[in-house]
Amino acid sequence: MVAPQLRAVLSRSADDAFRTGDRTPVVVVPGVFETWRFLQPVIEALHRRGHPVHVIDVLRWNRRPVAEAAAQLDAYLEEHRLDGVVLLAHSKGGLVGKYAMSLGRSAPRIRSMLAVASPFGGSSYARFLLAPSLRIFRPTDATIVALARQEEVNARIVSVYARFDPHIPGGSRLAGARNVALRTGGHFRILAHPRVLAELALLAP
Repeated sequence: MVAPQLRAVLSRSADDAFRTGDRTPVVVVPGVFETWRFLQPVIEALHRRGHPVHVIDVLRWNRRPVAEAAAQLDAYLEEHRLDGVVLLAHSKGGLVGKYAMSLGRSAPRIRSMLAVASPFGGSSYARFLLAPSLRIFRPTDATIVALARQEEVNARIVSVYARFDPHIPGGSRLAGARNVALRTGGHFRILAHPRVLAELALLAP
Protein backbone atom coordinates (compact mmCIF):
# COMPACT_ATOMS: atom_id res chain seq x y z
CA MET A 1 0.00 0.00 0.00
CA VAL A 2 2.96 2.34 0.51
CA ALA A 3 3.72 2.88 -3.20
CA PRO A 4 0.19 4.04 -4.12
CA GLN A 5 0.10 6.35 -1.11
CA LEU A 6 3.44 7.90 -2.08
CA ARG A 7 2.18 8.33 -5.63
CA ALA A 8 -0.91 10.10 -4.34
CA VAL A 9 1.25 12.56 -2.43
CA LEU A 10 4.09 13.07 -4.92
CA SER A 11 2.37 12.92 -8.31
CA ARG A 12 2.17 16.22 -10.15
CA SER A 13 -0.26 15.09 -12.85
CA ALA A 14 -2.97 17.68 -13.49
CA ASP A 15 -6.56 16.66 -12.84
CA ASP A 16 -7.46 17.37 -16.49
CA ALA A 17 -4.52 15.50 -18.00
CA PHE A 18 -6.52 12.43 -19.06
CA ARG A 19 -9.76 13.87 -20.44
CA THR A 20 -8.97 13.39 -24.13
CA GLY A 21 -10.17 10.37 -26.09
CA ASP A 22 -13.08 9.22 -28.22
CA ARG A 23 -14.10 6.04 -26.43
CA THR A 24 -16.48 5.58 -23.48
CA PRO A 25 -15.83 8.18 -20.76
CA VAL A 26 -14.69 6.82 -17.41
CA VAL A 27 -15.10 8.70 -14.13
CA VAL A 28 -12.89 7.71 -11.18
CA VAL A 29 -14.16 7.59 -7.59
CA PRO A 30 -11.42 6.71 -5.05
CA GLY A 31 -11.80 5.25 -1.58
CA VAL A 32 -11.53 6.91 1.81
CA PHE A 33 -8.14 8.52 2.51
CA GLU A 34 -7.33 8.18 -1.20
CA THR A 35 -7.03 10.83 -3.89
CA TRP A 36 -7.61 10.00 -7.54
CA ARG A 37 -3.83 9.63 -7.94
CA PHE A 38 -4.08 6.42 -5.92
CA LEU A 39 -5.59 4.87 -9.08
CA GLN A 40 -3.27 6.60 -11.52
CA PRO A 41 -1.76 3.42 -13.07
CA VAL A 42 -5.26 2.25 -14.05
CA ILE A 43 -6.16 5.76 -15.23
CA GLU A 44 -3.10 5.89 -17.46
CA ALA A 45 -3.83 2.45 -18.92
CA LEU A 46 -7.42 3.47 -19.75
CA HIS A 47 -6.25 6.73 -21.30
CA ARG A 48 -3.79 4.87 -23.52
CA ARG A 49 -6.72 2.80 -24.77
CA GLY A 50 -8.45 5.98 -25.91
CA HIS A 51 -10.83 6.58 -23.01
CA PRO A 52 -11.31 10.09 -21.66
CA VAL A 53 -10.80 9.62 -17.92
CA HIS A 54 -12.26 12.16 -15.52
CA VAL A 55 -11.17 12.63 -11.92
CA ILE A 56 -12.99 14.67 -9.29
CA ASP A 57 -10.23 16.62 -7.62
CA VAL A 58 -12.65 18.34 -5.23
CA LEU A 59 -13.15 15.00 -3.44
CA ARG A 60 -9.59 15.38 -2.13
CA TRP A 61 -9.04 12.43 0.27
CA ASN A 62 -12.72 11.40 0.12
CA ARG A 63 -13.47 11.75 3.84
CA ARG A 64 -16.94 13.29 3.46
CA PRO A 65 -20.13 11.30 4.06
CA VAL A 66 -21.20 9.15 1.12
CA ALA A 67 -24.17 11.37 0.23
CA GLU A 68 -21.98 14.50 0.10
CA ALA A 69 -19.38 12.80 -2.06
CA ALA A 70 -22.14 11.55 -4.37
CA ALA A 71 -23.44 15.12 -4.68
CA GLN A 72 -19.98 16.21 -5.81
CA LEU A 73 -19.99 13.42 -8.38
CA ASP A 74 -23.43 14.61 -9.55
CA ALA A 75 -22.19 18.17 -9.88
CA TYR A 76 -19.16 17.09 -11.89
CA LEU A 77 -21.23 15.04 -14.35
CA GLU A 78 -23.58 17.95 -14.89
CA GLU A 79 -20.86 20.58 -15.17
CA HIS A 80 -18.99 18.58 -17.82
CA ARG A 81 -22.19 17.32 -19.51
CA LEU A 82 -21.05 13.72 -19.38
CA ASP A 83 -23.42 10.96 -20.45
CA GLY A 84 -23.13 7.20 -20.75
CA VAL A 85 -20.23 7.16 -18.31
CA VAL A 86 -18.70 4.16 -16.60
CA LEU A 87 -17.59 4.66 -13.02
CA LEU A 88 -14.34 3.16 -11.80
CA ALA A 89 -14.56 2.99 -8.01
CA HIS A 90 -12.35 1.64 -5.26
CA SER A 91 -13.53 0.76 -1.75
CA LYS A 92 -15.75 3.59 -0.40
CA GLY A 93 -15.94 4.87 -3.97
CA GLY A 94 -18.28 1.98 -4.74
CA LEU A 95 -20.74 3.26 -2.15
CA VAL A 96 -20.48 6.78 -3.55
CA GLY A 97 -21.02 5.45 -7.05
CA LYS A 98 -24.03 3.33 -6.11
CA TYR A 99 -25.56 6.28 -4.28
CA ALA A 100 -25.18 8.43 -7.39
CA MET A 101 -26.58 5.67 -9.62
CA SER A 102 -29.66 5.11 -7.48
CA LEU A 103 -30.36 8.33 -5.57
CA GLY A 104 -28.38 11.04 -7.36
CA ARG A 105 -29.88 13.65 -9.64
CA SER A 106 -27.42 12.68 -12.39
CA ALA A 107 -28.23 8.97 -12.21
CA PRO A 108 -29.34 8.83 -15.91
CA ARG A 109 -25.85 9.93 -16.94
CA ILE A 110 -24.23 6.77 -15.48
CA ARG A 111 -24.24 3.62 -17.59
CA SER A 112 -22.51 1.23 -15.20
CA MET A 113 -19.84 0.88 -12.52
CA LEU A 114 -16.84 -1.29 -11.84
CA ALA A 115 -16.38 -1.39 -8.07
CA VAL A 116 -13.14 -2.83 -6.69
CA ALA A 117 -13.08 -4.04 -3.07
CA SER A 118 -16.18 -2.04 -2.10
CA PRO A 119 -17.88 -2.59 1.27
CA PHE A 120 -21.46 -2.81 0.02
CA GLY A 121 -22.46 -4.59 3.23
CA GLY A 122 -20.19 -2.49 5.40
CA SER A 123 -17.35 -3.82 7.54
CA SER A 124 -17.69 -5.42 10.96
CA TYR A 125 -14.41 -3.75 11.96
CA ALA A 126 -15.86 -0.25 11.60
CA ARG A 127 -17.61 -0.37 14.98
CA PHE A 128 -14.21 -0.45 16.66
CA LEU A 129 -12.94 2.67 14.89
CA LEU A 130 -13.21 6.16 16.32
CA ALA A 131 -12.84 8.30 13.20
CA PRO A 132 -16.28 9.34 11.83
CA SER A 133 -14.96 8.88 8.28
CA LEU A 134 -14.45 5.18 9.05
CA ARG A 135 -17.40 4.48 11.36
CA ILE A 136 -19.73 5.06 8.40
CA PHE A 137 -18.79 1.56 7.24
CA ARG A 138 -20.66 -0.11 10.10
CA PRO A 139 -23.15 -2.63 8.63
CA THR A 140 -25.91 -0.88 10.60
CA ASP A 141 -25.04 2.61 9.33
CA ALA A 142 -28.09 4.33 7.84
CA THR A 143 -26.42 4.89 4.46
CA ILE A 144 -25.22 1.28 4.19
CA VAL A 145 -28.74 0.06 4.99
CA ALA A 146 -30.39 2.52 2.57
CA LEU A 147 -28.06 1.57 -0.27
CA ALA A 148 -28.74 -2.13 0.29
CA ARG A 149 -32.39 -1.44 -0.49
CA GLN A 150 -31.49 0.12 -3.86
CA GLU A 151 -31.34 -3.20 -5.66
CA GLU A 152 -32.49 -2.04 -9.10
CA VAL A 153 -29.07 -0.70 -10.08
CA ASN A 154 -27.13 -3.79 -8.99
CA ALA A 155 -27.41 -5.39 -12.42
CA ARG A 156 -25.31 -2.54 -13.83
CA ILE A 157 -22.52 -3.04 -11.29
CA VAL A 158 -19.51 -5.33 -11.54
CA SER A 159 -17.98 -6.02 -8.13
CA VAL A 160 -14.37 -7.23 -8.23
CA TYR A 161 -12.83 -8.34 -4.97
CA ALA A 162 -10.24 -10.60 -3.39
CA ARG A 163 -11.28 -13.84 -1.78
CA PHE A 164 -9.76 -12.45 1.42
CA ASP A 165 -9.90 -8.75 2.22
CA PRO A 166 -8.48 -7.77 5.63
CA HIS A 167 -10.55 -4.58 5.65
CA ILE A 168 -13.87 -6.15 4.63
CA PRO A 169 -14.12 -9.55 6.32
CA GLY A 170 -17.66 -10.04 5.02
CA GLY A 171 -16.53 -9.59 1.44
CA SER A 172 -17.81 -7.40 -1.39
CA ARG A 173 -20.39 -9.69 -2.96
CA LEU A 174 -23.42 -7.71 -4.14
CA ALA A 175 -26.69 -9.52 -4.85
CA GLY A 176 -27.80 -9.07 -8.45
CA ALA A 177 -24.45 -7.71 -9.61
CA ARG A 178 -21.76 -9.44 -11.63
CA ASN A 179 -19.45 -10.65 -8.88
CA VAL A 180 -15.83 -11.45 -9.69
CA ALA A 181 -13.92 -13.07 -6.82
CA LEU A 182 -10.19 -13.21 -7.54
CA ARG A 183 -7.86 -15.85 -6.17
CA THR A 184 -5.77 -13.33 -4.31
CA GLY A 185 -5.83 -11.35 -1.09
CA GLY A 186 -5.69 -7.72 -0.15
CA HIS A 187 -7.70 -4.55 -0.32
CA PHE A 188 -5.29 -2.32 -2.24
CA ARG A 189 -2.98 -4.49 -4.33
CA ILE A 190 -6.00 -5.91 -6.14
CA LEU A 191 -6.06 -2.66 -8.14
CA ALA A 192 -2.98 -3.91 -10.00
CA HIS A 193 -4.63 -7.21 -10.96
CA PRO A 194 -5.07 -7.51 -14.76
CA ARG A 195 -8.69 -8.62 -14.28
CA VAL A 196 -9.60 -5.06 -13.27
CA LEU A 197 -8.71 -3.68 -16.71
CA ALA A 198 -10.24 -6.74 -18.37
CA GLU A 199 -13.59 -6.15 -16.68
CA LEU A 200 -13.41 -2.44 -17.51
CA ALA A 201 -12.88 -3.32 -21.16
CA LEU A 202 -16.20 -5.19 -21.11
CA LEU A 203 -18.06 -2.27 -19.50
CA ALA A 204 -16.36 0.52 -21.44
CA PRO A 205 -15.85 -0.47 -25.10
